[in-house]
This record gives sequence, structure tokens and C-alpha cells, in this order.
Amino acid sequence: MYFKTLGFRGFLWSIIAKLSNSTIYFQLNRQDCKHPFLLRIPSSDIPTYKQIFIKEDYNFLVEKQPETIVDAGANIGLSSIYFANKYPDAKIIALEPEQSNFELLKRNVAPYSHIIPVQAAVWNKNEEIHLIDPGLGKWGFMTEMKLTTEKLPGKICHPVMAMTIDKIMKDYALAKIDILKIDIEGAEREVFSDTSSWIEKIDSIIIELHERMKAGCNRSFFLGSNGFDQEWQQGENIYLSRGNIYKTVNRV
Repeated sequence: MYFKTLGFRGFLWSIIAKLSNSTIYFQLNRQDCKHPFLLRIPSSDIPTYKQIFIKEDYNFLVEKQPETIVDAGANIGLSSIYFANKYPDAKIIALEPEQSNFELLKRNVAPYSHIIPVQAAVWNKNEEIHLIDPGLGKWGFMTEMKLTTEKLPGKICHPVMAMTIDKIMKDYALAKIDILKIDIEGAEREVFSDTSSWIEKIDSIIIELHERMKAGCNRSFFLGSNGFDQEWQQGENIYLSRGNIYKTVNRV
């Protein structure tokens, strides 16, 4: 995987990392990105990079260039960087709750003035919640309320502030959101439990559902996302769009 994804240099560094039992920060330059970015070897950064930049899971046709993008579950910033280079005039709010991911996110997006990194979790209330590590790697952190009877498997990493979509829009002066990308490891169940105050202000949604991690995610999302004209699946993501503004590129 390292050779196919990162070439010989990435493969070599993966061997060095394994032999030294350490994490290496691998700098990657791409012709379609204005600035280089860092990936951790070994980590889930590599399959994340493959999904976004090689398989192009976020590639779709647009009739109108988006002006506002919210990247909920931004991890180390790869999806935000992809959007920033594809839509250079868009304002991008990149939210990531986990500390080590967020530190690398800040480094990776620092050259992009139109990406705003925010350490927060997207939720259905504005409150402090727990970040949980279920042991799935750097892309698998989950969130739960501090006082709950539904304890998630795994250990508590640290508390983190949670924000509703309403608060994000208010805090960052977003009259509407052109693209709302959500990959939040099951918290979509809470986020879509009541969307009445903001769903009409969203032009399109890209979401990965995690029913396998938290029961009720699928039902909550589909009940809370009525009113979109188009729906399709691309890679692991479900896309919803109003009108013909955004649509599938019809790829396998």
C-alpha cells in the first residue's frame, strides 16, 4: 500500500518507521496542491490520503463554485486541502476534535488563509463532551456526552467543546453552507436528530454514515435530511444536493 500510494520514497520511510518503531512525518508535494503537506507513517493518514487524492471520493461536478464549506471531522486537513485547491475562493471551516490530529491539521492548512482550523466536535448541543478512542486508529475517534448511560467502547482521551451547525454558522458568519462534509464516526446520529433550524441553509451534504459503530445513525440522517433533490453514493460517502448545483461525476 505504501509503495502504490506514496511511491518508492514512501515505501522506504515505511520500512524505516517499522524498524525504528517510530512515527515519521512524511512531506508530500502534489502538482494539484499549492503547498506540501505532512502525513504520519505509519497511521491511517495513508488510507485517508488514498481515498481523497487518489480515488477522489470528493470529486463531483459543480454548476456554481462553492463559497462556503464546512469540513466536520477534518482529521489532519486532507479534505480541506483538497477543497481549498479545487475551490480556491471558498471559505473553509475545518473542525477536528482530537488533539494530535488537530495539531497536524493546523500545520497542514497554515499556508491556506481561507481555511480556518477549529478544535471542536460537531454535535446537537453546545457543551463540553468526551472524546473516546475505540482503538481504530487516528481516523476513528468518537464522541459522547459526559453524563450518559450509553457508554461507548474505548477509553476517554480528553474533553472537547462541541458545537451545533447553528453555532458554527453564527460564529463564522455563514449565511448558508454550500458544502457540508461530515465524517464524524457516529456523531451524525446526534447532529441530525433535530435539523429544523439549519437544514434549509445547506445546499449539499457529503457524509459517511457509521451505523456499524453506533446504531441509529442511518435513520437519524435520512429523517433529518429531507428536502434535497438529488442523492447518490460515491465511494463510502452519500451525497445530497439541491437542484443541479452539485452532482455525481458518474465514476465507479
